[in-house]
Amino acid sequence: MTRGNWISFLLTIAFTTALFAQSGLYMPINIKKAYDNNTRSYDGEPGDNYWQNRADYNIKVELNPKNRTLDGNETIHYQNNSPDSLKNLNLKIYQDIYKIGTLRDFPLDSSDIHRGTVIHYIKVNGDSVQLSGEESEIKRLASILRIKLEEPLPPGEDLILDLGWETILPGKSRLRMGAYGDSAFFVAHWFPRIAVYDDIDGWDRYPYSGTQEFYNDFGDFEVEVIVPGDFIVWATGLLQNMDEVLGDKFIDRFKEASSSDSVIHIVTPADYLNGPVPLQNEKNSWRYKASNVPDFAFATSNCYLWDATSLIVDEETDRRVVVDAAYRRPSEEFYEVARIGRESIKYLSEDMPGYPFPYPKMTVFNGSGGMEYPMIVNDGTTTTRARTIGLTSHEISHTYFPFFIGTNEKRYAWMDEGWAVMLNFDFQNRMTDGNNQISREIRTYSLIAGRDIDLPMMIPSIYLKGRSYRNASYSRPAIAYNLLREIMGDEKFKDALHLYMDRWNGKHPIPYDFFYTFDQVNGENLHWFWKPWFFERGHADLAIKDVIIKDNETEVVIEKVGLLPVPIKMKIAYADESEKIITHSAEVWKDGSTEFRITIDHEKEIESIGIGDKYIPDTNQENDIYLKD
Repeated sequence: MTRGNWISFLLTIAFTTALFAQSGLYMPINIKKAYDNNTRSYDGEPGDNYWQNRADYNIKVELNPKNRTLDGNETIHYQNNSPDSLKNLNLKIYQDIYKIGTLRDFPLDSSDIHRGTVIHYIKVNGDSVQLSGEESEIKRLASILRIKLEEPLPPGEDLILDLGWETILPGKSRLRMGAYGDSAFFVAHWFPRIAVYDDIDGWDRYPYSGTQEFYNDFGDFEVEVIVPGDFIVWATGLLQNMDEVLGDKFIDRFKEASSSDSVIHIVTPADYLNGPVPLQNEKNSWRYKASNVPDFAFATSNCYLWDATSLIVDEETDRRVVVDAAYRRPSEEFYEVARIGRESIKYLSEDMPGYPFPYPKMTVFNGSGGMEYPMIVNDGTTTTRARTIGLTSHEISHTYFPFFIGTNEKRYAWMDEGWAVMLNFDFQNRMTDGNNQISREIRTYSLIAGRDIDLPMMIPSIYLKGRSYRNASYSRPAIAYNLLREIMGDEKFKDALHLYMDRWNGKHPIPYDFFYTFDQVNGENLHWFWKPWFFERGHADLAIKDVIIKDNETEVVIEKVGLLPVPIKMKIAYADESEKIITHSAEVWKDGSTEFRITIDHEKEIESIGIGDKYIPDTNQENDIYLKD
């Protein structure tokens, strides 16, 4: 069935609103209000009244590598598409996590603590805002800056906000970004931006404290980055003035890479010896543009190597994506990263999720840790090839969630992190023999499963810390998604995922939009699965409750001791040393039963029966074995 045909078919399925509204899934009153207002619908689509505000940014910033300062000014065009008149604007200043007195989830190096982002001026529609004093129109707390508007911004209207500011990049703490000496920088969540105002909570006023990540509206970005003349800049979006900042030989190499399946070395060690790289004016202005993205980041260095390649991600349109890697010379594993990135995007586009990579390029920058931004990621140096593959593919897969589909990472981190883990299970195993990420996630989950810090994923992520946050955001959802794939089968699972992505790309889905879309494609609701895995406390534990031996058959009673529904994999060992495997998906528990009976014909004498598998979570393996007396 073609993509257009299956979408048409799915949309004709006669699910009524009542089927979903009476599903038994708990819905908080602030979320139910959105469904009552028809901004969202019980079939998983955006409602007829769905709206979303928008902010477009024009930014000019200069980086001084010696003192790690950013000096910038920006113009924001903000559109109020909501039904509400906005009496104030709320801005996020994420760099204020380094401000003296800010509450943080963990300590930062004292040398990186400073007075925060300094605001030089703010103008609303050309009128200056008083920044201090008793009559000041702004209030600032943690990473939130609120501007009281002289006149409310009515529905359907827009405004222009101008700001000038400066901040200092961290030199040692490097929380998802920062300076790597005086020759390399990854610059992220660096500019003041307007917070999200949505149909669930209104203004997003959650401060940035370090653990939870981000929630941003979509917009267009035009950014000019000024750096010393020997620095190269990589960024979100496409470079607009390559001929002004790169020499001819580098331009030729980049153009070759942009149409080649092979990896082309754009900047090599020899190039730095022969110079200049790139065009060593006193300063260069690198201009980038990106359309309809929720964030913008850039990286720069005067000593990094640069490789690039490309691939076709959509055979119907022959659309190509450029994949490049910028890295320090000692990072030997990074010499393969451009190719790994290419293979990752090929897998994502063709296999899982099997949805053409949505952006025109992807840069992997060799900084620290592992953190994703639209069209560019910050990856640290790793110690093994398997880890390099895992880190590269994980961060690249975030392109789909939360950038193409604008999930709220602060409230539901599992809606992006869980997918970034699960989507790469097959890829990582394929690229490195024995690199079994599924079993590793299950082992990680088993260390916390069923304990008091194993908290439901539907608890907003902003209230989770430490191991609770990690488990609810990464391991448990990745396992749940993988089990869901097994329950639905690959074809139906991908049909549901594609429909969800088609409906919500460029928008802000919440968990119920995901649940209801998958219900629709499945043909019946999956709330027997959603409720225990996402809403409730519990763990996975299957047991062999009883083995009943009869004349011609043996009946094995499997008990679901734990709350979470998981598959059954039973191995029968016979006296002649042969084995038989019997499997059932987690769907055997959908009727709410806690026992499932499996009948085995007496083919041979049974020595033992065991249940479980390294791909199936189980908190108590002592009750998984039956041995013949």
